[in-house]
Amino acid sequence: MFSKEESRQLRQEFWTSFGKSFPRKWILYNTKLKGLSFKFHFDNKKALVALDLEDDLENRIKYWEKLQALKSILLDEFLPDAIFNETYFLDNKKEISRIYVPLEQKVSIHNKNTWRDVMGFFNKNMSAFEAFFETYKDVIEG
Repeated sequence: MFSKEESRQLRQEFWTSFGKSFPRKWILYNTKLKGLSFKFHFDNKKALVALDLEDDLENRIKYWEKLQALKSILLDEFLPDAIFNETYFLDNKKEISRIYVPLEQKVSIHNKNTWRDVMGFFNKNMSAFEAFFETYKDVIEG
């Protein structure tokens, strides 16, 4: 078991190491579309990359419908393992819409032996997510 401070240090070390291993500027919150952002998630049980819709319901529905229309393209050409959840609850009980790709193996941010796999997974899948977004941003925004 790790103390809060040890856990915080491990998390910081992982993200610093990831940034050094894959030095590039990710889109993340800088999509220029209100309420639409990309996220990396890595905790002591799982890792995933996600596209989150967190704005008011009207905007969520608007973007969700556009993303649904592009679903087959995303799955066929970019991320075949993407999961679409129109209603997704975060740990804090906030309701969002999420498209995500989970890493299908046991990983933990507390286990440095899993870090390399997670970093490679993050780089590959977020790069594909961003390529999809850049290609179809006008359609999603429209």
